[in-house]
Parts: sequence; C-alpha cells; structure tokens
Amino acid sequence: MNFNTERYAQMQYRKCGNSGLKLPAISLGLWHNFGDVDVYDVFRETLITAFDNGITHFDLANNYGPPPGSAENNFGKILHKDFVDHRDELIISTKAGYTMWPGPYGDWGSKKYLVASLDQSLKRMGLDYVDIFYHHRPDPNTPIEETMTVLDLIVRQGKALYVGLSNYGPLEAAVAFEYLKKLGTPCVIHQPKYSMFVRKPEDGLLNVLQEFGVGCIAFSPLAQGLLTNKYLNGIPSDSRAAKGIFLKEENITQDILDKIKMLNNIAENRNQTLAQMSIAWLLKDERVTSILVGARNKMQLLDSLHSLIHLEFDKEELEAIETILSK
Repeated sequence: MNFNTERYAQMQYRKCGNSGLKLPAISLGLWHNFGDVDVYDVFRETLITAFDNGITHFDLANNYGPPPGSAENNFGKILHKDFVDHRDELIISTKAGYTMWPGPYGDWGSKKYLVASLDQSLKRMGLDYVDIFYHHRPDPNTPIEETMTVLDLIVRQGKALYVGLSNYGPLEAAVAFEYLKKLGTPCVIHQPKYSMFVRKPEDGLLNVLQEFGVGCIAFSPLAQGLLTNKYLNGIPSDSRAAKGIFLKEENITQDILDKIKMLNNIAENRNQTLAQMSIAWLLKDERVTSILVGARNKMQLLDSLHSLIHLEFDKEELEAIETILSK
C-alpha cells in the first residue's frame, strides 16, 4: 500500500497531558461502521483515508461491532493487509469494561475479566501489544485498587504501552489517577462523552485532568449525529433517533431542533458545516488532546477533517454559541 507521503504535514498533533505521547487532533473511532454487519470495502477505504490524512490513532473496544469483537477482527485483517509496514506509526487502543461474554467474569473491572479481555483483543487484532488500554467504565463492585493494579500489571507485562480511563467522573478519576501514579504507571488519557450538547466534563473533570497531567479525548463530539445537518429539517426516517438506536426520538424536543438550526447559522457564517464547527469548538480548549470521530464512509471522515482548517473563534461567536446552548 502506497500512502500519501505528505500525510503528517496535513495533521495537527497535540501532546497528551504530561506524557511524551502525541495524538492527532482528530482520531478515528471504530464504535460503529466497522462490524460484520457493515461493508468491508467501505470501512477499509475509511481507514486508509484516515492514515493518508495523518490520523495515526485508531480507537477500539472489545465489544465494538456488531457482533461484539468483530470490529477488532476486521481492523486486524486490514492492519495486516494494508498497514503491516506502518505498525510503529500507529496508536491502537482498545478497552474493556462493558459486557463481552456471559457469566460473572465477562464484564466490569475485575482482574479476571480485564486480563482475559485484553488477551482476546490482542488475538483478534493479531497484535503483541496495544498502545493504550482503557478501563471502559468504573465498577462499583470491584475495589478500585484491584482495577488499577491490573492496568499496571498489563503495562509491566508488555501488553500495553499506556493506560487510560473512560466514563469516570472527576472524583473517581482523581482516586484512580493517584493509585496509578503510586504504582508507577500513570494514566495518560481519559475518554469522556463531550460535545456542545453534553458538557458534563466541564463540571470538574477537565480540571482534574489538567491537575494530574492527563490528556482528554472526547467521544460522541457530534452528540450521536444531532450536531450535523441531518436534523435541520426535523428527524429523518433513517436517523439513529428514528430507529431508537442510542438516541430516542421522544428526547429530541423542538427546543433541541431550534438550537441545532441556530448553531448551524453560526457555522454557515464561519464557512463550516455544523459538524465541523462542533469539532472545532471542542478543540478550542487546550486541555482537549483529540476528538474521536466516527465515520460511515470516506466522505464523512473528510468532512470532519475539514474542521481543522478553521479552529479559531472570536469573542462574539463564542458568546452567541453560549447563549444558544444555555437557553
């Protein structure tokens, strides 16, 4: 495979907290669109387009698909077919923390589950190690010392280079960061849901990440598609909301639809799509290392990449956006 030789000149790379790791401003998530239910040639083209444009970070989890595990399987096939000579140029991450197999050992945050899950993930992808291994969500029934000790163990075993957390609140994250620091395997990155419509990380989490020198990679930056032009004229029949997938139609009120239209007007004045402006709005915060985008195809990914052309906001734009969001 002959990739674009200018790919690294086309991307911005940001330091991940206090670590030596740098991530592209936009990373590619394989949560949707890379399972066995999807078209192989389409998502292969998406992965190639990503790397051709300087996206070096591909983010997975054990249960991504559907069916669970199929995204890792498919990624592994493409990795060894098209990226075999470029493994050391890539940051590959995976996670465990949600239900993956039946019984008491296929979920949450025990040592039994996390070690077994990562071993399975490595086998599916055909890898000796991942660059980042995340605990996907806090486990209320497992001592946090156990979960953090497992993350430390996995690094010492050489199965991951770095560890991260996802979906932890600020207090839980701070406790976890302290444990990992004492163990000698500091957390380098946290992955929260964050968008114009979901701003919970601003309630303490971003400050905790800054205090501990941990990077932030935001997932669902387009609020499951709400912050795109798809909903400008109501709820389309082929949308996730209409199908009840992750979004519920009854939760998309007229107030939300009105906000989408007003935000889109600001985006148009910036010569951006609403999606592009939504990504740029997150990247304005230097505490945010990278934005994790999904892409149904090559064109959707290229649209997201165009957000990097115009990241600056003037005071009036930020005030107008804040006024809309606070209504």
